[in-house]
Amino acid sequence: MLVLETLRAVQQSLKTAIETNKKIGFVPTMGALHEGHLSLITKAKETCDLVVASIFVNPTQFNNPADLDKYPRMPEKDAALLESVGCDFLFLPTTESIYPEGYEHLKMDLAPLDEVMEGKYRPGHFAGVIDVVSRLFDIVKPTHAFFGRKDFQQVMIIKYMTKKLNLTIEIVVGETIREQSGLAMSSRNLRLSEQQKQQATVIYETLSFGKEMAPFLSPQEVLIEMISIIEASTLELEYLEIVDAETLLPLTDFWLPGATACVVAYCGEVRLIDNLELVTA
Repeated sequence: MLVLETLRAVQQSLKTAIETNKKIGFVPTMGALHEGHLSLITKAKETCDLVVASIFVNPTQFNNPADLDKYPRMPEKDAALLESVGCDFLFLPTTESIYPEGYEHLKMDLAPLDEVMEGKYRPGHFAGVIDVVSRLFDIVKPTHAFFGRKDFQQVMIIKYMTKKLNLTIEIVVGETIREQSGLAMSSRNLRLSEQQKQQATVIYETLSFGKEMAPFLSPQEVLIEMISIIEASTLELEYLEIVDAETLLPLTDFWLPGATACVVAYCGEVRLIDNLELVTA
């Protein structure tokens, strides 16, 4: 695996692949890699000629400076993991190379996709996401980009951005990879104690309950039951919504194909995010 630290190195390394129309798979990450990330590399290897991963902790998508400071950074361990699953290139850019002096940040109206859930509780977050993803797309020039379903709202916004910019990049979504307990794998899990990890399993238990109840109750009725489960636990619920998979707007009376429950809850100081499709698309 080649480690690339400059834009010039990326351009030189991928020049031949681009000119010969090779399929270039791209997995952008913020590091602290786990099996979820590695599953995306594996998925990319199955369909693409070359696979590029990037590790860049993007400051523009953190609305809480403390979260940015606490974000785990372990580039050497991450590089070893990527190499172990056959990643071809690792791009490690600096903030200055991603956002050089005079760089024009991407501005795009994402409504209503960025007005609900994460958009409501983390204002400006998705503006930062599309800014960095569009910038990385421009540098790497992939034919395929791979994202995990765990960040469901983010995936839908990246799909929307790609369409609005008329990019010919295929967005491929990998299923959420879970620990044996059902807890969605996340870089933030590194900050949980073993006891907290056990407490956090209530999130997936609640989502699974919602899926079981969907054939029998309305979305609003299922939502009330799900909220009561988490509120009775040790976790602090930030939000729980059942939404249309396309618009991300809440569903109340009727189910639509792909209806998805999205949840964020705090386990101690750690903010955990998860989702589950309740009605098959």
